[in-house]
Amino acid sequence: MKSETATSYHSKEQTGLTTSNVTSLFQPDTVLSTQFFDDRRSKTLLEPEKRLMLAILEDAIYCFRDNCLAKHGKKKRLFNNAKGWLFGSDDWVFGFQNICSVLGLNPEYVLKGLARTLSRCTGPARRSLTSCEL
Repeated sequence: MKSETATSYHSKEQTGLTTSNVTSLFQPDTVLSTQFFDDRRSKTLLEPEKRLMLAILEDAIYCFRDNCLAKHGKKKRLFNNAKGWLFGSDDWVFGFQNICSVLGLNPEYVLKGLARTLSRCTGPARRSLTSCEL
């Protein structure tokens, strides 16, 4: 009989189940709606607004890079518009600074790369370039 008591006591210690532990298993969990719905949002990488902003930024960089050697005409206008947008200080929703901050990009880093591209286009090595590359 003594061995039975020791066995039951030992099994109770092994499982760790007490009355307070068992009742806590059936308590409701408190979850905020933001925690619950956070992973149920769209599975796309970027929201539509961010995709639009990325497309605007890509277009400006391509226009800047591909038309940096243009001397006149439509290509020169495209280059000047892209340069003005990228290096300007627009403070509107779709301005360069705002788009970079929404997309998590460092605007100074992007502008340094574009300035390096511009210096290659306008520098002494311009004659040997056929197109500007980032």
